[in-house]
This record gives sequence, structure tokens and C-alpha cells, in this order.
Amino acid sequence: MLIASVTMYKILSEDIPYTANSELLFDALRDLPNAIWLDSGKPRSLQGRFDIISACPDSIIETRGNCSTIRNTSGAMESSEDPFDIAKQVLSKILPIDSPTEAPFVSGLIGYFGYDLGRHTISIPTTNQSVANLPDMRLGLYLWSLVVDHEARKSTLFFHPLCSVSVRESIHQRLKQQLSQPLKQTDFQLKNKFSATITRDQYRQDIDCIKNYIAEGDCYQVNYAQHLSAAYKGDIWQAYLHLRTASPAPYSVYWQWESQTLLSLSPERFLKTTLEADKLQAQAKPIKGTVLRGNSVEEDQENAIKLLNSDKDRAENLMIVDLLRNDLGKTCIAGSIKVPKLFDLESFPNVHHLVSTVTGTVQADKSSIDVLKGAFPGGSITGAPKKRAMQIIEELEPVRRSVYCGSVGYFCASNRMDSNIAIRTLIAEDSMLHCWGGGGIVSDSNADSEFEESMNKIKLLLETLESL
Repeated sequence: MLIASVTMYKILSEDIPYTANSELLFDALRDLPNAIWLDSGKPRSLQGRFDIISACPDSIIETRGNCSTIRNTSGAMESSEDPFDIAKQVLSKILPIDSPTEAPFVSGLIGYFGYDLGRHTISIPTTNQSVANLPDMRLGLYLWSLVVDHEARKSTLFFHPLCSVSVRESIHQRLKQQLSQPLKQTDFQLKNKFSATITRDQYRQDIDCIKNYIAEGDCYQVNYAQHLSAAYKGDIWQAYLHLRTASPAPYSVYWQWESQTLLSLSPERFLKTTLEADKLQAQAKPIKGTVLRGNSVEEDQENAIKLLNSDKDRAENLMIVDLLRNDLGKTCIAGSIKVPKLFDLESFPNVHHLVSTVTGTVQADKSSIDVLKGAFPGGSITGAPKKRAMQIIEELEPVRRSVYCGSVGYFCASNRMDSNIAIRTLIAEDSMLHCWGGGGIVSDSNADSEFEESMNKIKLLLETLESL
């Protein structure tokens, strides 16, 4: 009997000169089609390690409602299949790989799963209007990557053998020329300050409504967000450079295509998977609990201690930890789910957060994409129970969230994954910027305090852009 052989694609790699700030590297490539930067926030961020840069994807998947379109050089094809299954099918075209590296990403899928894609995993009504025309899901199949390891102080180019010679030559030429050039300066300016879609009185009414639902036993917690927008002119890339300077975050993203741009300064990991002893390990790091940084060392320490000892914030955090344990239970081995860190303090330029860590060993027949689908959208930005919380969000929030509160990240052909919760995230389209700020509402929430907390989370982003 003949046994069909399987082609093992060998990943090619080469080192390039290391630089601590990847702005110059991405600037050399950002005008290429679908150039994307998964930004660790280094050298200013206290967390994060790897920057991942790529462009010129072999295929693009876009999902709107129940229809997905897959585009490549051969044309376009539409499908009504589950978007997560489509992602697995597209990724399978470049498998299996033989990679000699432990780099997080060498080739594979990079992109986002918008919050509204959650309608494919959880049945909720669709009543809210969209403020932007971004797809519910957008992924690119990237056959090369530039990975900057800030811990090892090493930069490496990786090429899948299916990556075209012309793309490789273009990448080499651009990097060689740009590394000796200064960062190009362009102009950016808001035409007006950010304005909210709802009034503060409406915010109070919505919080009261959520608290009534909680009192009636409908739910335990609802993550409620408000939307703001502003018109702008100029180069949105310059806006991102100022934002990452003011608010460096370990799970940041810059992705520009056609008239649309995604700018995420997220401090929160959603899910990560790694291979350990041939077993896929999953990790989630939900954030629940926020306090503003102090104006002095003493005030800052007092605020941090207050957060660590806050019964309300710890209760919120624990609810989401339990929800994530349940979500990971859909794809992880029974009994493998652990909580190695509970109520850990992580500090950022504008706020302190309570962060917990949930881990599990993935079932042998499940992939990284299955893990993300099983937990999507993230419980830290829905509430609990998830379905009822999402129904209430749809009822009360005036506009759809788009990418906000979805997830941005990568699926490497080696089955590794890392993804953020797309908070502290803006989207730009047709000279309009959209931003959201939210927080978890529980039975003892105070509407005015919650309003201030939700605005504090994005205050630094808004002020940075308004000052340009």
C-alpha cells in the first residue's frame, strides 16, 4: 500500500541588526499592503518582550455577519461556514512547518476577531447600529515575519518557503535602506475634541438599569462601555507614535489598510498557547479592578494598596476568573485548569490593575483557534453569565463595539497563539476616530464612580491626541 508523503515546509531565518525601538523598522514597511505591527510597547513598557511585524499577506479573510470572503491573488471566494473553521482551513495551507526556533511567530494568521463576531458563538439579538464599516473578523495569512526579541536583544527575519522571491527582496531592500535613515515625520491633528455618544445622565440611567437586572437575578456583572468620537486630519501613524509614547502597553497593535486603521494600546492578554513537552498549554490573564495612578510616590502606593484590598474589585475579578475557568473547560483537559495567580497587581502609566492568571492543558484534538473560539468573546469585557450580560449590552449600548472588546493577535503555523483583549483601542475610518471606555458593573456600583473609572482608563489616550 502506498502512503502519501507530507511536505514539511522548512522555515528560513536570518538575523538583522537589533534596535531597541521598532518604530524605525515598521516605518520602513508600513506602506506595504496590510502591514501590521504587534507592538510590545518596548522600550517604555514594563511588560512585553516580542515585537512582530509583517506585511503582504498571501490571503485576507473578512467576515461580515454570516458571510466570509477569502481573497488572494487568484480572486475571491465567499463562504457561509463558521469563521473560526475558515481560519483553520486557510492556516492549514501552509502546514506543517519545520521551524528551528522558539520564536512566537514565524508565519501564519495575524488579525482581529471583533466583539460582534461573538454572535457566531453566543446567540444574541442584533439591534445596535455600527459607527464604522470594519469587518467583524479580519485575518491575514502572512508568510514572513520580523520578530524583535527585546530580552535577547535579537532581531530575526523568518520566511516560509511559499513566500515569493519578490516579497523577500522588497523586505530586504527596505530594511537595508531605512535602518540608516531617521524616522519620517508627518502631520496629525484632531479637528475637534472627543465627544460622547450618550450624556452623563443617560449613563446613570443605564447603570441603574443594570443594577436592577442584577437585583432581579438576571446577572452578576455587566461590562458597560461608552463610545466617543472625533474627526481628524493627517497621518494616523503619527497619532499612534504619540499614543505608544504616552501609554506603552505590552499587547499593542497598529494595522492600516485602505481607509481603515486599528490602533490598540491594550494592557490585557486574552489567551496564549504554547507547546510544552508536545502538549498545548493555554493561559488567560483577565483584568478586573482599576485605580488611577497617584501624583506622588506616597499617593501611588496608597492607591495600589487600596485596589489590592478592595472587596468589590476582588469580587469582580473572581467572577471573571470563574467564567474563564468554565470557558477553558470547553477545550482543556478536565482537572488541568489552575489559577496560579489571583489578584496580582500590574501597573501602567495611567492606572493600576488587578490581574489574575488562569491556565490549562489543551485537549489533544483541539487547536489554538478552538481555544479562542471556546472562550470568545472574553469574559472580562462581557460580564457574567456571559450570554445574559451580552444581551444587556446590546440593549443598552447605543452603538456596536466593532473591534473594541474583541481580540487581536496571531496564530503561528507552529500552533502557538497570543492575543489581547482589545481595550484601550481606537479605530479610524474616513477621517473619524472612534474610542470606547468601559468597566464592570456590579450590585454595589456607584454610577458616578464607574463613569470616572471608565474615563480614567482612556483619559491619557484622549488627552494625548487632543494635545497634538
